[in-house]
Amino acid sequence: MMIPLWFKISFTLYVAVVVLVYARKYSLANFLWFSDIALLITVPALWLQSGFLASMATVGVLLPELLWNAGFLGQLLTGRRITGLTDYMFDRSKPLYLRALSLFHVFLPALLLWMIYVFGYAPSAWIAQTLLAWVLLPLTYFFTSPDENVNWVFGPGGKPQKRIPPLLYLGLLMLGFPLLVYLPTHFLLQWLFN
Repeated sequence: MMIPLWFKISFTLYVAVVVLVYARKYSLANFLWFSDIALLITVPALWLQSGFLASMATVGVLLPELLWNAGFLGQLLTGRRITGLTDYMFDRSKPLYLRALSLFHVFLPALLLWMIYVFGYAPSAWIAQTLLAWVLLPLTYFFTSPDENVNWVFGPGGKPQKRIPPLLYLGLLMLGFPLLVYLPTHFLLQWLFN
């Protein structure tokens, strides 16, 4: 099954707009978030019709994106803060268009799952995603600020943790993502698509 050209072009233009606006409104560290990387990887995955790239992005973000969606939709429907991951979506000091661009979190999981359905699941994707995380997490730790806390390298949630030494926490995070996020997602995707 081929992906329609109009869809590839539309999605690529959308991602280009997101990148241009985010580069202007946020720091470049924002592009180190796993979800932003998955969004960027989705562009070549679509054009190349690559099951491997689609699988890698899905393994990396499916569970966190589902949690993001639960927090966003829960707060949208109830008015109550659910996870804290989506607080910025309800921050009226941020322009509406900027928050609207972040709605890619809503459709990205479905798009990635559809791409895996079409292209097939690549079982080696979880290993590739783990290797990417092992490069990305230390880079994020050493080159971003604790105030941004990109990929939670300084602590879970919005604030840096102070209970254990920071590098030990980083090491645990580097083990935690592959074991608690990527591997369960890999097993789920393998069960669903193979």
